[in-house]
This record gives sequence, structure tokens and C-alpha cells, in this order.
Amino acid sequence: MVRRMKRLVSVVCVLALCTGMSMNVHATAIDDAKKKGQELENQKNAAQSQKQSLTDQINSIVSEMQKTQDKLTAKEEEIDQKEEELTQAKIDENDQYESMKKRIVFMYENGNAQWLETLLSSKDITDFLNKAEYVSEMSSYDRDMLTEFQNVVKKVEKQEAALKKEYSELSELQTQLNDQKDEVQKVLDATNVQLADLEKQIGENAANLNKLIAEAQAAAERQKQAAAAAAASKKNNGTYVTPGPSVVSGNGTFTHPCPSGYITSYFGEYRSPSDPAHKGMDFGTGGQAVPTYAAAAGTVVIAGWSNSAGNWVVINHGNGLVTKYMHHSALCVSAGQTVSKGQQIGLTGTTGNSTGVHLHFQVEVNGIAVDPRTYL
Repeated sequence: MVRRMKRLVSVVCVLALCTGMSMNVHATAIDDAKKKGQELENQKNAAQSQKQSLTDQINSIVSEMQKTQDKLTAKEEEIDQKEEELTQAKIDENDQYESMKKRIVFMYENGNAQWLETLLSSKDITDFLNKAEYVSEMSSYDRDMLTEFQNVVKKVEKQEAALKKEYSELSELQTQLNDQKDEVQKVLDATNVQLADLEKQIGENAANLNKLIAEAQAAAERQKQAAAAAAASKKNNGTYVTPGPSVVSGNGTFTHPCPSGYITSYFGEYRSPSDPAHKGMDFGTGGQAVPTYAAAAGTVVIAGWSNSAGNWVVINHGNGLVTKYMHHSALCVSAGQTVSKGQQIGLTGTTGNSTGVHLHFQVEVNGIAVDPRTYL
């Protein structure tokens, strides 16, 4: 029997060691996930800074394009105005030219006689000189006016050509700005794709980190339970018996944990000021040590000693369902062991805080005690 207990303690210790190693693995994985998360956040911040810089560049280019467009519009108006001036100048030049032609034709057709008559009709020498000077000035005036109109046409044509050159240069600048904006937009689009991918990676890494933390917490709880089981096993006074055959009885979800016993206390009964509501059911056995059985299949979480529960067994059935069996005189199972429904787990006794041989049977759902009769 002593050898069997030593083996039980060894098994519990191995389970605790394995749980500890698992926690170390989880700790490393959590650290790696946190580092990856920080790296992804750094990349995201860099990408966001680049996005802001590119957005500022595009805004600057768009602003410059608007200014250039305003200049183009102004140049178009100036060119339209110069075209009107040029049209008018050509009209004035042509009118002057036509007037000169008419006077030349008139002089040619009438010869110089009329001009001579005009001079000879002078009243005196002063009048003669005045008329002669007038004839000469008329001819000179025609030439000067025609030359002036021609100069105006050339000047306006030159101004118009300069404006069209400036317009062409502005148009080329506008094209360059548009090409530049398109290039920056391509980089910005790629940056947005990168940011979306980083956001996805950050989300996935955060989910993985939460999963790792949950697994680490579960491993810590298992280690805690294993340590408690190891401590309890050391206090178990060497009370271990070979289990008998399995017994399944009753029509409920659970088999009866103590079919040889009888109910001595119900769930919820008043016990004492310090324990006003009984958290389980008690089955008396008339002072006899009779077999107790696993109510359902599951994994033994604790099989050992407790000052209040004495030699006790705790079985985890999954989905938050746990059963507890207290005050045994001897146990047939060990922590970490898988048991089947109706498998013997011990013998009734009066260990721990007990006043007589009996089995205290307790059912918990998500850590809250419920009435065992619901399952029996």
C-alpha cells in the first residue's frame, strides 16, 4: 500500500512538472506574440506617417495645379483680348491703306492740275505757302498713319505670340503636375493596402495573444490544482484500496454515487450560522465503509487530503460540470486519472470535518453548487 501511495505522489509530481513546463512554453509564446504585436504597431505607425506625408504632397500638388489652372484661365482671357486688339488693328491698318489708295487714285486720275489750281487760287504768298505745306503734310500723314497702324499690328502679334508661349508653358507644367500627382497617388494606394494588411495582422496577432493568455491561465490553474493534489496526496495517511467492479444504478444523468447509503441531509438544508445552506447531499451508511462511485465519466482533478473534506475526490466532467466526494476512509483513484461512469473511487468514512461515516456528494456547474437530485 505504501508503495502504491509513493507511486501516486510521483504521478502527481510529474503532472505538476509537465504543467510547469507547459506554462514556460506559453510564457515564451506570449512574449513572442507581444514582440510581434509591437513590431506590427511600429510598422503601422511608419505606414501612417508615410500616408500623411503622401497625402500632404497630393494636397500641395492639387493646390499648385489649381493655381496653374487659374493662370491658364487668365492667359486665355489675355489671349482673347489680344486677338480682339489684333483684329481691330488690322481693320484700322486696312482702312488707312484703303484711304491712301483712294487719294492716290484720285490724284492719279486728276493729275496735278487740281493741286496746282488749289495753289494758284491762293490770295497771297502766305496763303500759297500754307496750301503747299498742307498738300505735303497730307501725303506725309497718310504714310505715317499707315506705318503706325502696321507697327500696332506687329506689336499686338508679338504680344499675342508671347502670351501663347506662356500658355503653352503653363499647360506643360499642368501636365507635369498631373503626372506627379498620379505617381504619388499610386504610392498612397499601395500604402493604404499595406495599412489594411497590417491592421489584419495586428487583429490576428491580438486574437492569438488572447488565446495564449487564456491557455496560460488555464495551465496555471492546472498547475495550482496539481500542486494542491500533490499536497493532499502527501497527507493522505496511506489510505488507498484496490477498486471493486463498476456499479451503475438509477435512471438519471448520473449513476448513484453511494447506492448502499441513505439520505441523511438534503441540498440547501440549514446547517449552522457559519454554514447556513448545505451545498450537497449526505448519504449515511450505518457506520460501514461502503464503496463510492463516479457519478459520470470524467477526469480526476483532486484525489487526496483536505482538512475539512478529509480524503476527497473531485472529478471534472467537462462543460463546467464538476462533482465532489468527501470524507472517505480510503481512495481508489489518483489525480489525473480518467474514470468511467460507475467506477469505484473510494470507501465511505468520517475523515475531515465529519461527525459520522457518510459520503458528502456535491455537484457544481461553473463553480456554483446545485441540487444533486437534478442529476440522480
